Amino acid sequence: MTDISCKVLVLGGGPGGYIAGIRAGQLGLDTVLVEAEKLGGCCLNVGCIPSKAVIHAAEEFHKAVLYEQNASPIGVSVDKPKIDFAKTRDWKDGIVKRLNTGVAGLLKKARVRVVEGWGVMRDGKTCLVKTKGGEVKITAEHVILATGSHSAELPFLPFGDKVISSTGALALGEVPKRLAVIGGGYIGLELGTAFAKLGSQVSVIEATPSILPQYDKKLTRPVMERLKKLGIEVRVSTLAKGLSKVGDLQVEEGGKVSTIKADKILVTVGRVPATQNWGLEALDLTMAGRFIKIDDRCHTSMRNVWAIGDVTGEPMLAHRAMAQGEMVAEIIAGERRQWDKRAMPAVCFTDPELVQVGLSEAEAKEQGIETMTGQFPFMANGRAMTMEDESGFVRVIARKDNHLVLGIEAVGAAVSELSAEFSLAIEMGACLEDIAETVHAHPTKSEGMQEAALKALGHALHI
Repeated sequence: MTDISCKVLVLGGGPGGYIAGIRAGQLGLDTVLVEAEKLGGCCLNVGCIPSKAVIHAAEEFHKAVLYEQNASPIGVSVDKPKIDFAKTRDWKDGIVKRLNTGVAGLLKKARVRVVEGWGVMRDGKTCLVKTKGGEVKITAEHVILATGSHSAELPFLPFGDKVISSTGALALGEVPKRLAVIGGGYIGLELGTAFAKLGSQVSVIEATPSILPQYDKKLTRPVMERLKKLGIEVRVSTLAKGLSKVGDLQVEEGGKVSTIKADKILVTVGRVPATQNWGLEALDLTMAGRFIKIDDRCHTSMRNVWAIGDVTGEPMLAHRAMAQGEMVAEIIAGERRQWDKRAMPAVCFTDPELVQVGLSEAEAKEQGIETMTGQFPFMANGRAMTMEDESGFVRVIARKDNHLVLGIEAVGAAVSELSAEFSLAIEMGACLEDIAETVHAHPTKSEGMQEAALKALGHALHI
């Protein structure tokens, strides 16, 4: 057995873990990172990055199909477009590989030792790692748990054969003719929309009365309209029940059971924290349900044991994990930090895209805050017109008494790129006047934010 001692041990090389490792290394802390799979975690390898690559490829192919049908108003036409999805998969995998290599290079630059293998905690300071070269024992002064999460599985529809997770969907070598998607949340709709554009006949099954149930219906309405336009069947208030004897998906709606024929069944009913098989039971940690309980410094109930990312609860977002990882590394290095983020952007890469930052109007009302809002439609935005997509709007929610911005929401093409401006405004404590008086470049979709603030103040210029 090889023995290693260090100042900081990071268990998990996903977005939170590798950022924690890089920052700890930059601060001069002797750091070891343990990862059994590829660096970057689910987000880089089988989630955020590859899904966005497939979404982009699907959109390009969809445009070509429309151009063949002479449905383009801008005068572009093509003949017999086709897609080699295996080649698309290889291109996507190439992007992932480049980013894997980049993360490894950044860790090396920060002098972080990476141990490849499955790590199991024996106590709050010791980890045993099974590597190809044998067992490695790591003893550390500080431990950062960054074990992440994995796709939730339905007991009556276990993964395998035709039932796949988002990971399986992104590994397909060909486009399924018929795809059933269980779950109308952001993962299901992102991938369902992409495969519909690639030529699949898609059915979405959602148990609640609406798609994207955590979002305001005004935001999700344009998404629902686009799903219908793409020919995607959406069944809400419908429960998946299992497979029939011939392999069809059985669903129940209004007490009636019916079947949906599908070549692949994509299950996207959420994610669960990865708390198994790495030694959680050997640690004396206070739990918050399925998650590890942490304070505002990401400290657990054990001395010098920290936890970050999906294993600590909602929102399960890569950028939350990254921010936590950076903070914890700086705390260990002696800096005074605590989690006081006012804004955590949530983005759905559906068609059109959704962004929500801060409080919604309903959430503010629940807190007893009197608000004022301003909404600007992209159909009045010049840049949106030139992008051939005028769907959606920007909405700003502010306190009525002092005009402090509480939340910003948007739905529309490429609005994910506005999320940083939204977050910055809330994080910096901007008022409506601050946004209204900031010069926004013309023509850009960002002007919609300025116009929404002006609208709330009662003097929008372009509507």
